[in-house]
Amino acid sequence: MSILTTLCPDAEEREQGRFRPENLALAVEALNRDGVVILEDVVSLASVGALRDKMTLDVTALLARKDRPFNWNSGNLQQNPPPFPPYLYRDIVVNDFAIQVTLAVLGRGQKNVMYSGNTAIKSTDRQPVHADAGQLWPNQDSVHPAYGLVVNFPLVDVSAENGSTEIWPGSHLDPTVAMSDGNIEVPEAKLEERRQFSPPLQPVVKAGSLVIRDLRLWHAGMPNHTDVPRPMIALIHHVGWWFSGTPLRFPRGTENIFEHPDLYTAAEFVSEDINYIDAPQSFGYAEAEDAQA
Repeated sequence: MSILTTLCPDAEEREQGRFRPENLALAVEALNRDGVVILEDVVSLASVGALRDKMTLDVTALLARKDRPFNWNSGNLQQNPPPFPPYLYRDIVVNDFAIQVTLAVLGRGQKNVMYSGNTAIKSTDRQPVHADAGQLWPNQDSVHPAYGLVVNFPLVDVSAENGSTEIWPGSHLDPTVAMSDGNIEVPEAKLEERRQFSPPLQPVVKAGSLVIRDLRLWHAGMPNHTDVPRPMIALIHHVGWWFSGTPLRFPRGTENIFEHPDLYTAAEFVSEDINYIDAPQSFGYAEAEDAQA
């Protein structure tokens, strides 16, 4: 079984807010080889705890929506974190260690185009294996470099018991799954083929850590067998030439929170209230399967 690379900064690196070159090289090597790396103990537990408590309370409001934002099944909620103070933390929106690693892979001009997340609630259902994005071109003999990296922040300790994401190490290097037709699910035949030499795993990740993965990596949301919601925040760092799409929205006056020399946040800062509860939309979910009166 594959063992994912996990890096934890030592006291000197923590003081500097940067990995030494040799440890940065290990992170980049892991992303190139496995498509994923875990950075341990790089987020304040105070930040994590405040967001965990707020997002857990917000689950009730999300479930009260008539168009509940489920992803494939009613155990996985698309959930945005509150985009305003006191819930905006620099060690999440512009985490120095994450940015150092993504910069080394994506290069100057990189930008964050997402501030969202998902929460696994008690369920016996799993998602189909999928990639958030595929290869840019189909039918290539080899793959191109990474163009987007997801940065996930689990707000509780995660394991197979409460829905740690299933990861397929190295699957981002499969040039045959381009998903250019808009279907992001990986065909069963490809899964069985890959399982023979690189089976999936569900990593144990502590709160206060983050996971960086290639957008092309095959993965799946898994059941949360506990009664406690498992919230996780997601950012996406893209190469600078990538289309940003609809800008993220944050309150005017919070601009300084996002200032960072190595990451541009594709955002607009507005005066009106931001309805973040109604913003998330479902993906791959048929409401008829779980209709509300």
